[in-house]
Amino acid sequence: MEDNKFNEQITGSRKLLAEDKFRFDCRPGVSCFTRCCKDADMYLYPYDIIRMKNRLGISSDRFLEQHTFQAIRDNPYFPSLMLEMTDDKEKSCPFLSSEGCAIYEDRPFSCRAYPLERAVARSGDENERQVCYFITNHPYCLGHKESREWTVKEWIKDQQIQPYNGMNDLWVDIDTIFRRNPWGPQGINSPELKMAFMACFNIDELKTFIFESTFLSRFDVPQERIEKLMESDVELMKFGFDWVKLFLTGAGPLTKARISHK
Repeated sequence: MEDNKFNEQITGSRKLLAEDKFRFDCRPGVSCFTRCCKDADMYLYPYDIIRMKNRLGISSDRFLEQHTFQAIRDNPYFPSLMLEMTDDKEKSCPFLSSEGCAIYEDRPFSCRAYPLERAVARSGDENERQVCYFITNHPYCLGHKESREWTVKEWIKDQQIQPYNGMNDLWVDIDTIFRRNPWGPQGINSPELKMAFMACFNIDELKTFIFESTFLSRFDVPQERIEKLMESDVELMKFGFDWVKLFLTGAGPLTKARISHK
């Protein structure tokens, strides 16, 4: 896809950022502070779940049950995972305290990145990514009127966004597969979809599935990687993505074990 065409499709009338500076600040002194934490339509991505459930010290199952709901949004073939707001009259985020975000260091990507929005496109080769950033501006947000200036690189560093970008790029690959409707006539009721959802979002259930079944005997997984899976939720999620690629497309780095016949 040509750059100009890509930019037009992704950004529309919004301002594309390169080395441009933008003004923004979010702090208790800004009069709209925490307004964005109420009645929000908040997407959660797989890496968000890891950071949030570990911060809270609870299992993936419990986090998904207590703090999320599924909804069909822009992808008709796979449910989006959304943050469940509280049932108070303002529909506040469950992690909003009187002093601000109670899980600030592990807040979701959408909260962390605002006011930047990141768009990723593929040109056919999944290793070739086109990335652009553009400003999004909610009318109620007065942070845009503050004097502090940033470049994209400065904002990414300050908000510690890079680990999220890396994991979200892997998620884009998986989400692209889902958008091709790999489930067949069963659609969203497909057992394969339920397995894929588990692999992407329920990292503790995935770990149980891998280590308490015959799973590892059916795939060629180096011992070094198995040890990483036991120690790291991030490595588990990457492995889950590889498994989804394999069972939906037959591609990816994960391979089935060879069975020798004597």
